[in-house]
Amino acid sequence: MADRFLRRAGAGEIVRRLTAKAVLERNLIAEGDRVLIAVSGGKDSTTLAWALSALRPALKRRYELGALHISSDFCSCCKKAFLSEKLKSWDIPFTDLFVPVIGRLKEGRKMNCYWCSTQRRTELLKYAMDHSFNKIALGHHLDDIVETFFMNLTEKGTLSTMPVKLSYRKYPVTLIRPLGYIEETQVMACAEELGAAAFACTCPYGINSRRRSMRKNLAAFTDFTGGSGKVKRRILAALTDLPLGGKDLADLPSGGKNLLDEG
Repeated sequence: MADRFLRRAGAGEIVRRLTAKAVLERNLIAEGDRVLIAVSGGKDSTTLAWALSALRPALKRRYELGALHISSDFCSCCKKAFLSEKLKSWDIPFTDLFVPVIGRLKEGRKMNCYWCSTQRRTELLKYAMDHSFNKIALGHHLDDIVETFFMNLTEKGTLSTMPVKLSYRKYPVTLIRPLGYIEETQVMACAEELGAAAFACTCPYGINSRRRSMRKNLAAFTDFTGGSGKVKRRILAALTDLPLGGKDLADLPSGGKNLLDEG
């Protein structure tokens, strides 16, 4: 995509076109797909929902959209009334599902971001399969993908990152990240146009999360790229050849596979 377009176009048009580019180049959505969008109520997933809805006429392929919000027993940061209204205006059915994340902790274990994300991902997969969705769309953007690479490099000693597309081995569901070509600043600008920029997670357990710490540590990385989206996308292109860094649910620690097998 030409830099001239990215400089002159409005935020919504940039997000729409870059999302279309990712969808077409990575074959993220095919004719007849049923796509479940994981919506938190924050700027990223709200922007994702709008983009996938806005793209339907241009992509010239029929696909259905649904949105699932997972409420928990410790965090009620989402403006669900606003989210439900927005999704309805974009012709996206909305479901709110309660999951007792803390209630599932084993005795002696402490609440943490990894446990929460495992429970949420498990419920997303269960819901998708129970309701015949074959794709789950997540709102991770380009900066998330690059940050994850450096987190894995520095904390695990592995060369891996979030895949833009990941098919599970044991389940008929594929994870997609249609915002994978889009910088966080571009997502924020689009969210402002949608009136959703003010909504962000206020989870008490996420305040000191590893990702927030990594973002502080990557200040030098921002200087390295000069804030250039072109450089970030070159990094993404290089990361495409790395191991995906994703896991089948059968590989998750206790609480992942077992929850899926229940009932």
